[in-house]
Amino acid sequence: MKIKAAVVDKQNADFDIRDDVELAKMGPDDIQVHMVASGICHSDEALRTGVAVIDYPIVLGHEGSGIVEKVGPEVTQFKPGDHVVLSFYGCGNCKSCLKGIPTQCENYAANNLSGVRPDGSAHFTENGHKVADMFDQSSFTSTTVVRERNAVKVDKDLDLRGLGPLGCGYVTGSGTVLNTLKPKPGDTIAVFGTGAVGLAAMMAGRISGCTKVIAIDIVDSRLELAKELGATDVINSNKVDDVVKAVQDITGGYGVNYAVDTTGVAGVISNSINALAQGGTSAAIAVTNHHIDLDTWNDLCVNDKSVIGVNMGDSIPQVDIPRLIEFSKLGMFDYQKTEKFYKFSQINEANADSVSGKTIKPVLIIDEDYVPGK
Repeated sequence: MKIKAAVVDKQNADFDIRDDVELAKMGPDDIQVHMVASGICHSDEALRTGVAVIDYPIVLGHEGSGIVEKVGPEVTQFKPGDHVVLSFYGCGNCKSCLKGIPTQCENYAANNLSGVRPDGSAHFTENGHKVADMFDQSSFTSTTVVRERNAVKVDKDLDLRGLGPLGCGYVTGSGTVLNTLKPKPGDTIAVFGTGAVGLAAMMAGRISGCTKVIAIDIVDSRLELAKELGATDVINSNKVDDVVKAVQDITGGYGVNYAVDTTGVAGVISNSINALAQGGTSAAIAVTNHHIDLDTWNDLCVNDKSVIGVNMGDSIPQVDIPRLIEFSKLGMFDYQKTEKFYKFSQINEANADSVSGKTIKPVLIIDEDYVPGK
């Protein structure tokens, strides 16, 4: 079937919304989803600009939300009319998936970052030529087909328009804290970068009972929002001589037990390590091509520090997304305050606002006729 999709034809090209893209036929465990909305993530920009590469032309988007239109004969968890949030695909059969760590799926790259469906077929074509996909999802579309394991069912009384980013940005930041770092009540945490991922990590630190939740950025308006969302302290790194000392001053000279870098900037990553207390751990979670110089003895061993990489917050979307929704209902995870809605036709403006930092989490409204709660 023909669908509307935002296509990136080559590296650094703008999104071009076209209505002649052919969607793949459904397989037995597929669901066809009418897209309501999709968040824009910095990972989309990394692929658009070639920092990370799948293939071109490509349809991006991986923070989708929508309504199930059709289901394949082997689908057991969904039916037409269900409301869903889309996320990454884990095979469910490898050792990592069976251990409950689908983010470490042995087939993760092939299933999510190969540009084709898990069986190797094209997700989209245009004039007979393959158009690459992202996350076996590609939510910058009017309709998409995904595997059953890509989707998470949500209550129909929730506003689908703001839920899509739970499938990547919010679950990545919060999961890094809740699933991987697992701070205890009374611990301390610093989050470097207060975009959507960083604010999610920061809110998770507060949920975990950290007594110091330090947000670090260069934009005062973001830091003000961070305080509103639960930061106990904020630091504008452009307005202090030494960020590491500023963190140490806030923590009585010790540094923090945990740090999360969401920027991918080499100097900031180094600061996240240097700001740790003895025995502390820094999690690097940004999509980046930056590199840092690391003296393993002096930077890590002497003070028993650790640096870890975390993919997608070590999350299980079917578990973690409903958990975030419950935290939101309790007023503990106010992710909606980071979002701004744009029309689908405004995708290039929305993406530019994301890159510049003008908007923390742009959300494209693909179905402008959608009425929340119906």
